[in-house]
Amino acid sequence: MERKGIVTMHGNPVTLIGPELKVGDKAPDFVVLDQDMREVKKSDFANKIKVISVTPSLDTPVCDMQAHKFEDEATSLPEDVVVLNISMDLPFAIKRFCTSGNIKKVIALSDHRDASFGTNWGVLMKELRLLARAVFIVDKDDTIRYLQIVPEATHQPDYDAALNVLKSLIK
Repeated sequence: MERKGIVTMHGNPVTLIGPELKVGDKAPDFVVLDQDMREVKKSDFANKIKVISVTPSLDTPVCDMQAHKFEDEATSLPEDVVVLNISMDLPFAIKRFCTSGNIKKVIALSDHRDASFGTNWGVLMKELRLLARAVFIVDKDDTIRYLQIVPEATHQPDYDAALNVLKSLIK
């Protein structure tokens, strides 16, 4: 499924591949790689609230800021909340970024192999084979409670809106 008119990159329209997810939908599965090239699945985070920060590439200033913003927030979250950052960056680049950027709480993952996350969650930019900037919050029952696909991929997401929904889910 291809969707147009949702996202631009530097003002240029791009096509998103995958379904249009909505709040209340069941979160789709995915298989991505961690920094050590091991497979990670959505089911690995069962019974946890999932904050999924999606970035085009951690090697850009906006993505770097997004990862660090969620890292700062993650330090004060309870154990039943996991913060994931998913990008198309290679696992080696993710490892270097996390080490040099002191990212310890956010679990940075790579979708480069199969684009499983991007395709299943509707955020794969066809023309660039990068992920559109987005934030998803998924509850313990794997229901999407918040989603934001940022209209211009070079802009920051609305952190306050996402964090307000997250706080409402934390009991």
